[in-house]
Amino acid sequence: MEKFTIDGDYIELIKLLKASGLCESGGAAKAAVEEGLVKVDGQVEHRKRCKIRKGQKIGFSGENILVESSRTG
Repeated sequence: MEKFTIDGDYIELIKLLKASGLCESGGAAKAAVEEGLVKVDGQVEHRKRCKIRKGQKIGFSGENILVESSRTG
């Protein structure tokens, strides 16, 4: 499982998919979510702007990402 570090409290799902390289573009990320191809903590997620926070796991196209925070505490 790969790790992805966020600077704030959360990142929107489509932005995470693009920033992590799981999707080439924002359009591809939107399409993947709309088609039900993305899972958040094991559940299919259809909300493109779903807030992803530290500790959540994202699954797409056989890849898995664990979200971490650069903040301590």
